[in-house]
Amino acid sequence: MLHLSFYPFPELESARLFLRRLKPSDSSMVYALRSNPQNMKYLPRPLLKNLGQAEDLIALMNKKIDNNTDINWAVVEKKSAKAIGFMGLYRSKPEHYSTELGYMLLPEFQNQGYTSEAVHKILEFAFKKIHFHRVEAIIDPLNDASKRVLEKNNFKREGLLRQNEFFGGRFWDSEVYSILDFEFELTK
Repeated sequence: MLHLSFYPFPELESARLFLRRLKPSDSSMVYALRSNPQNMKYLPRPLLKNLGQAEDLIALMNKKIDNNTDINWAVVEKKSAKAIGFMGLYRSKPEHYSTELGYMLLPEFQNQGYTSEAVHKILEFAFKKIHFHRVEAIIDPLNDASKRVLEKNNFKREGLLRQNEFFGGRFWDSEVYSILDFEFELTK
């Protein structure tokens, strides 16, 4: 079984991005992402109603880091020093050497390669530092942008879970993608 340890917090860096721990001052960015129906159209999760809920979400994410169960990073654009989104590894199962990847960027920073750049650094961390064997991503089948990010990072589509979640008065389908540690080596 894997031993998860996120202390000291692993800051990551790529050509254009810096990934650091989320801070309470990031609450306006988290609120902008999670309160906007357009941003959340592919995520069966409730919209945030106020900044306090964004602060609570950050505190929850940081508690999971402190408990060495899951990890999230604020994605910061180097040239502006602005936090432009957050992403992380969720629902980790150390006994199975697996985890799930999730990501969100503010709309004005999408379609510029930032998501793929940050995902690559997180995968490098997951496979090289933590030694996960499998990272999966579960997305809405209609989310073509997310599919492109995953395929660019060598994820393979595993299948469709039909109407596996009920949220907002309707059933949602989920598409499952994954990448294994030896497949990550092929992305170089």
